[in-house]
Amino acid sequence: MDDIWKRNEVESPCVKICVVHPEAKICVGCRRTVEEIARWSGMTSEERRAIMAQLPGRASLLAKRRGGRMGRQQE
Repeated sequence: MDDIWKRNEVESPCVKICVVHPEAKICVGCRRTVEEIARWSGMTSEERRAIMAQLPGRASLLAKRRGGRMGRQQE
């Protein structure tokens, strides 16, 4: 019975940490743009695979901000 509900689709990279980085304009959890997130369910498997291939390279766009005491010590 479980085979009925299985689908052969590219799964979402969502990790349920949905915060859009203010400068990079990508989600800090999955690294997709807001547009990609909105269109995900309507994309073809090929479109999803192309985006999934780009996600690891987007990590560098999310520069860690240092605040508080650590930020002041490094200035």
